[in-house]
Amino acid sequence: MNNFWRTKPLRGLLILLLALVGSTLVSLMMGRYYISIGEIARAFLHLPVHKNVTQILFEVRLPRIFAALMIGGALSISGAAYQGMFKNPLVSPDLLGSSAGAGFGAALGILISLPMPAVKLMAFLFGLAAVLITWLLGTKIGKGDNTSFLLILGGILIGSLFQSLLSLVRYVADTEQKLPEITFWLMGSLSRATYTDVLVMLPLFAVCIITLIIISGRINILSLGEEEAKALGVNTRLLQGIIIVAATILTAFSVSICGMIGWVGLVIPHLTRMLLGPNFKFLMPGSVLLGGTYLLLMDDLCRSLLMIEIPLGIITSFAGIPFFIYLLSRKDKGW
Repeated sequence: MNNFWRTKPLRGLLILLLALVGSTLVSLMMGRYYISIGEIARAFLHLPVHKNVTQILFEVRLPRIFAALMIGGALSISGAAYQGMFKNPLVSPDLLGSSAGAGFGAALGILISLPMPAVKLMAFLFGLAAVLITWLLGTKIGKGDNTSFLLILGGILIGSLFQSLLSLVRYVADTEQKLPEITFWLMGSLSRATYTDVLVMLPLFAVCIITLIIISGRINILSLGEEEAKALGVNTRLLQGIIIVAATILTAFSVSICGMIGWVGLVIPHLTRMLLGPNFKFLMPGSVLLGGTYLLLMDDLCRSLLMIEIPLGIITSFAGIPFFIYLLSRKDKGW
C-alpha cells in the first residue's frame, strides 16, 4: 500500500483531494437535521427548498466547514514545516509558544468582557507576541548550532510563562460566567466560526500556505542539518525565519478562531509522510489536504455523537493519542 502512494505521489495528492471533497459533502449532509444531496443541490442552485435547509446550510454548516478545512490544513502544514526545520518528529505547531500565548490573550479578553471579535484579535496578537519573544531569545542568545536548541527551549519557557498567566486569569475569573466561558473556549470548538473569520483568514492562509509550499524543496535540504544546508548554499537563518513567521501566523489565527486544538499538527504530518513519503514537495500540500479532511470529520463527530456538542479538542485528543502510540511502536520504520 505504501509503495502505491510513494511511487505515484501526484496520484496520492489527487486521492487526498477527492477525499477532501467527499468529506465536505458528507459534512453538509450530517448533523441533527439531515439534509439530502438533492436538497443540497437545490439550495446551491437557488431552487425552491425548505427555509430550514437554506438557513442550516449557509448560516451554520458552511462557515464551520470552511473554517475546519483551513484550520486543519494550517495546523498540519505548520507541524510538517517545524518537524523538517527542527529535524524532530515530536514537534508540533505550538512548539514556540503560539498556542499558549493565544490562549492567554483570549482568556484575558473574555475576562475583561470584550466582544468576541476583539477576543479573537487579542488571541492572535498574543500568539504572535509569544513567538516573537521566543525568536528573540533564540537568536540573541544562541550561536551557531545552538540556535535551534535554544528556540525549542525558549518556546518551552515562554509557553510555560503564558500557561501560568492563563492559570492566573482562570483563578481570578468569575466562576458563574467567565470561568465556564474561558474553559469552553480553551477546549476548542468551531461553533464560533463565522464568514467574517473565514474571509479575514483566507488571504493570510493562502499567502502562508503558498509560501511554505514554494520553499518545500529547501526544507528538504534544511532537514539534513544546518551545516549541510549552508554548504549547499541555503541561507538557513532566512529560511528558518520564513518558516517561523508563516507557521506562527497560521497557528495563531487558527487558535484565535477555534481555541486550542491539539494533536492535529503533530499526527497529520506523520500520517501524510506514511502515505506520500518524506519529500516535502509532496508532504506539504498533502498535509494541507489531509489535515483539512481530518479536522472536518472530527468536527462532524463533535456535533453528531451526542445530543450536546463535544469540544473539538477532546475528540482530536482521543483520536490522536492512540495513533501516535502506534507511530512510536514503529521503531524500525523511522519517522
